Amino acid sequence: MNEPNHIRRIAIAWFVLSAILTPIVVAVIAPTLPPGDATSAAANQLFDDTLLLGIVTPIAVAIIVYFAYAMIVFRRQGEPSEEGVATRDNRAVHIPWLAGTTVIVLFLATFGTVELADAGAGGGQGPEPAFKLSGDVLPVQVIAQQWEFTYRYPTYGGVETAHLELPVGKKVEFHVTSLDVIHSFWAPRLGVKADANPGVDNVAFVEPRQEMSFELRCSELCGLWHGYMFDTGQVVSESAFGEWIEEQKRVFAPATKALPKYSTHYFPEPERRAG
Repeated sequence: MNEPNHIRRIAIAWFVLSAILTPIVVAVIAPTLPPGDATSAAANQLFDDTLLLGIVTPIAVAIIVYFAYAMIVFRRQGEPSEEGVATRDNRAVHIPWLAGTTVIVLFLATFGTVELADAGAGGGQGPEPAFKLSGDVLPVQVIAQQWEFTYRYPTYGGVETAHLELPVGKKVEFHVTSLDVIHSFWAPRLGVKADANPGVDNVAFVEPRQEMSFELRCSELCGLWHGYMFDTGQVVSESAFGEWIEEQKRVFAPATKALPKYSTHYFPEPERRAG
């Protein structure tokens, strides 16, 4: 009895399953994954995730089909058989695998670099970002401290607010810093996550595309009440934002006068010292 062509069988099974599963993953599953597409940063991350899932699905299918086929077809049956001849090399497998993985890695490295240059990053890029959003931006300083975030708007008189509100369709430049310990500013639906370090100005960019509410929280263990450090932000129309920021300037006018001059970071004197 002639030995069947196992490679051909595996290839056919892989091709059929990949042709079925890859479109399902890319077109059905991927669009439902966080962070969604409500902002420019989130949409870029979703696109990247979708592409990566489209690439990894056929690879995962190939591995699963190969091992499943081997376990089913080559399983030991009946009496123990003699050990087969050792195979030291199989170029039909090694060369395509090496060539395929090399192409994939080089493509992903190029794609990642181009995407970063084109869209910046939702993560903080430090005080001097390598990639920035073009055009007019709204600077918003995110100030972390145990255990809350406050938000300062330098182009609106340096007013500092207890809640974050952003205008839809406006490019935003976050400047994230801390007054005490290490925190991390994370707004999943915005596609932004930037560490807040004392004495450091960590810059991140985003452009909200729709009016919405979004959760934000600290994602770096920062002390006893770390879990309490969360809030709900708003993306509103440009007119509603204008009304809101003017109201904040009026309400917090006395506090604004007492605040230090706007800076990319601050070193306040502690109210209490241990010992």
